[in-house]
Amino acid sequence: MNPMKAHTEPLFPEYEEEKNTLYTTGILPSQTITQLTEKGYVHADIEITDDQIQPASIDLRLGPMAYRIQASFLPGPMAGVMSKLQDWLIAEIDITTPTVFERGCVYIVPLMENMNLPNDIGAKTNPKSTAGRLDIFTRLITDGATEFERVPNGYTGGLYAEIVPRTFPVVLRQGDCLNQLRLSRGKPLSLDSRLQKLDEEEILVYEDGDRPGEASIHNGLRLSINLQGKSDSEVIGYRAKKHAPAIDFRKINQYTPTDFWEVIKNSKNNNLILNPDDFYILGSKEKIRVPPHYAAEMVAYDSSIGEFRIHYAGFFDPGFGYGQSDIKGSHAVLEVRSHDVPFIIEDGQTVGRLIYERLMAPSKKVYGVNIASSYQCQGLSLSKQFRRN
Repeated sequence: MNPMKAHTEPLFPEYEEEKNTLYTTGILPSQTITQLTEKGYVHADIEITDDQIQPASIDLRLGPMAYRIQASFLPGPMAGVMSKLQDWLIAEIDITTPTVFERGCVYIVPLMENMNLPNDIGAKTNPKSTAGRLDIFTRLITDGATEFERVPNGYTGGLYAEIVPRTFPVVLRQGDCLNQLRLSRGKPLSLDSRLQKLDEEEILVYEDGDRPGEASIHNGLRLSINLQGKSDSEVIGYRAKKHAPAIDFRKINQYTPTDFWEVIKNSKNNNLILNPDDFYILGSKEKIRVPPHYAAEMVAYDSSIGEFRIHYAGFFDPGFGYGQSDIKGSHAVLEVRSHDVPFIIEDGQTVGRLIYERLMAPSKKVYGVNIASSYQCQGLSLSKQFRRN
């Protein structure tokens, strides 16, 4: 049985022939993920739908029960999540109907999807963009796990989401998707030299005005923060209000932003003081592109550069900010939280880097092309639950 035979028909006609080569290692594209579900390597009691299959990942659904526990944990080798959580259990909660998850509380939710992976396939996970923009701290746990967000090669067993709403109470129910899983075979080298060549071929960075920008490449593509508006009245970010109402995860274009967010406008000094425990939505200076034969992940630039964390939701799908002649990159939206002390960030400060990883073959699905992509061509965007002007 070989589930790795992938579709190689080019999505964009301008692609050169070598870009459609089928590689033996890399991130699995949408059509290969579909094959894995059809063969039962990724399975669920309730059928996995095509809407869950993203260009280079699969959305994971919450199951019918949630367990509120005292504190976060990892089960450790030879231990199961369900047996371990009994030591710390506060309440069992039926979430087959809409249920409020309170801010600051820790929940474990068994997911509907289960794994029976081949020995040469593993996975990692990240929060979906919408979960990150709502400051829902969520990460995946497996049975026997010694680290979060990783599914080891050949794993057989269940998946579990740890969920901690940090800023807003959030209404969730069975079937909601907060986490996404990216499957891979092997680990192709992510070299700066290869990324520089990709930038020469594709142009990975654009500036406002659709001018090609300079890609700053060092251990990935560096991203900097934008705190300089074109005028004093331009919005450069949002700070979450404390003690706001609950947000229903499924209600799209429902909420008035000013009920939940304080607007941050351009300052004279082009800097911003991050207050401890406040949550911010900010944007990158760069407009970035992810070609359809690559995927990207945002990682912290260097923990020594400042007391803050950016971007809970780190996956960028193939095709993000990419198109034919009409799309010249999209800004990265940054979810920012300071740590223990007030910290000043400056306009143009490097805050993260994008690691580009090759797909095994170009994805049959591409972000923003005939799929429901919420954030293509985004400016400074809140999550899709908030009304847009």
